[in-house]
Amino acid sequence: MTMPERSMSESPKPVIRFLGHETPARVLRQRATDWPDRPALRHKLRGLWQTLTWQDYYHRARAFGLALRALGVERGEIIAVLAENRPEWLIADVGAQCMGVVGNGIYPTASPEQLRYILQDSGCRLLVVENQEQLEKALEVRAECPDLSRILVIEREGLRALDDPQVGFFDDFIAQGDDLASTQAQDFEATIDAGKSGDLAFLVYTSGTTGAPKGAMISNANAIFQMNKAEEYLDAKPGEKSLSFLPLCHIAERMASVFNPLALGLIVHFPENSGTVPNDLREIAPHVVFAPPRFWEKMHSEIELYLRDAIAPARFIYRRALETGRASVEARLAGRKPPRVGPLSRLLNWLAFRNVRVFLGLQNCRSALTGAAPVPPDLIRWFLAIGVELREAFGMTETAGFATATPRGGIRLGWAGLPAKDTEIRIGPENEILIRGANVFAGYWNAPEKTAETISAEGWLHTGDCGEISDEGYLALRDRIKDIIITRAGKNIAPTQIESQLKFSPYITDAVVIGEGKRYITALVMIDLEQVARYAQDQAIPYTDFASLTRAPEVVALIQSEIDVVNPRLARVEQIKDFCIIDQLLTAEDEELTPTMKLKRKVIAQKYAALIDGMYGTQRRVEAPPDHAEATI
Repeated sequence: MTMPERSMSESPKPVIRFLGHETPARVLRQRATDWPDRPALRHKLRGLWQTLTWQDYYHRARAFGLALRALGVERGEIIAVLAENRPEWLIADVGAQCMGVVGNGIYPTASPEQLRYILQDSGCRLLVVENQEQLEKALEVRAECPDLSRILVIEREGLRALDDPQVGFFDDFIAQGDDLASTQAQDFEATIDAGKSGDLAFLVYTSGTTGAPKGAMISNANAIFQMNKAEEYLDAKPGEKSLSFLPLCHIAERMASVFNPLALGLIVHFPENSGTVPNDLREIAPHVVFAPPRFWEKMHSEIELYLRDAIAPARFIYRRALETGRASVEARLAGRKPPRVGPLSRLLNWLAFRNVRVFLGLQNCRSALTGAAPVPPDLIRWFLAIGVELREAFGMTETAGFATATPRGGIRLGWAGLPAKDTEIRIGPENEILIRGANVFAGYWNAPEKTAETISAEGWLHTGDCGEISDEGYLALRDRIKDIIITRAGKNIAPTQIESQLKFSPYITDAVVIGEGKRYITALVMIDLEQVARYAQDQAIPYTDFASLTRAPEVVALIQSEIDVVNPRLARVEQIKDFCIIDQLLTAEDEELTPTMKLKRKVIAQKYAALIDGMYGTQRRVEAPPDHAEATI
């Protein structure tokens, strides 16, 4: 159960207590001492929430760490977790770190070939897998991974008859560690004390957008730096709630579910599975939510979809409230005093937007953050209108997470906020964003040449992103340098800025802007199946499968109308002159997408070359602009 609010107010200050600690492991030990009976982790199993206290968390991490040592895994060696978000993920990761062993996460959607690459490259000694499905991947590749000595399975379903000397169960491993703790608890404490700031804490493998994934090394110093910065951009108190639903092997979720809760005393909730996230979000009503733009876009689309079936008075109240809310939002963004609103409008706003926030599970959310991709300005406006301050942040694996964030009350559309304290940011050649500070990672695992290319001798991290800094110090990201399109007329175009505006449409889930060396801009579009299928149903549009849906003339016209909304906002040279809808429903298992659902532009360009060529043939929907069209950058 959640502790009473009065008790939470008596808890120690979340940050001050560990300013002198050199490692996250020491912070965990401190939390278990200060808050032994307070909830730390909750996991939904068969519809019921199971709770682990801070003391439970620490003791299970200790058990895992001691069992690792008994297995012969030594300080500096690697273990990995291949599982969905759940307490065992954190217990293994943090338990390893307590012993000076390096944790690593692998995307649950990874193919056997991707799994083999990471196990081989890291020299992984022990692998934790979630279930029979993930075990089968591991067994398929283990003969090619000579360093792998043990595989642990969390769930026993379907494995009762398992008889493999290299495979065991996670709960048995923890039980073994608990037995060892009766005589070796002081050894565990001593190992934590031996940890140093410069030691490697964990690896995060990049998503492989431009080639083979690289293991980014995150040190204890990186993690502690970020923990000390958590209060700068998160408004949260001990005992408040978060929901862990993004992949834990990604740096953002690792910080959000492991290190920020250590810093702030948050209770981390784990959904039963990925399909229950919307319902769990409503049930938990978390105080802190971080997610990429697509998550927030889906929320907006969900409300739009829901309102189509709502009764007429509800639709009227919502639309009326949205109109009055927009006026206040525009005034706020411009730094003006919002217009006066009468009692009736205030009542309508409260009725409409309170219900919207409750429906989305955001009624308690004080820290709503987004990043990892450009954010459509209209998305920020919509959330502001309903009473949720959706703030942009910027960070990357190589900055161990947070590098800039929008301060509370300081939203500027198109800008990703101010730098973290003690972080230097400047603009280098080709408008590249350069970062220096204690959050800059320790380099790439077994890749000194790549490390030297990325971090200069003076300590500046070359991000590969181009951007600018305002007079007030705000950072704006324009695009990846390698993704900037140069048209035949020599005009520079940032494709992700255009794509982000397209993706605000409830009918478009993703888009790839094309135009390198071409006379005009086109796009490959991926439709949102749920929304477009609903549209087809409402309009009585016949189709048999996803491919036929994408070819329906009415659907093509629908997407054209959405592009027509975006085009007037763009400079002429940026406007989309033609498009094609991809007739495949892409998932993380497809080669076009990384595990983080980022598009691999080179793969897209090669695989859909015929579609692209067709958009530059003689038959076009819109006449191309002349070569002398205006530049945008």
